[in-house]
Amino acid sequence: MASQHAVADIRSESFPEYEGKIQDLYVEGYDPVSYSAPHSSLLRYSTWVAMGLILASLFGMGLAIWGATVGTYGYGASAELSRQLILCGLVEAVVTLVLGVVLIVKGRAGYRQYREQTGRVN
Repeated sequence: MASQHAVADIRSESFPEYEGKIQDLYVEGYDPVSYSAPHSSLLRYSTWVAMGLILASLFGMGLAIWGATVGTYGYGASAELSRQLILCGLVEAVVTLVLGVVLIVKGRAGYRQYREQTGRVN
């Protein structure tokens, strides 16, 4: 008799799909801040590139400062180039800082989504 009863949907009976998320398995009070957490910003290439760009902006700031001091105190033939040095330094600093901020915002999108879903703040 048992062989006469057929399963309506053998695929869903054999391979059920679970809709659970990883944060559903966290113990209450656990604060997942490790590098291996799936929502970690440190797993995204854009975050690391952004940090490099922000560090690279120091070159532009240094170039602008050097151009300003060369224009003020003079240093060989560089005195005529002080405005160009300041301008190039500021442009480089602003461009790399803006790109860095944009990439960090992009890299942290997964963490912001996790925070909105769970209400946790690390």
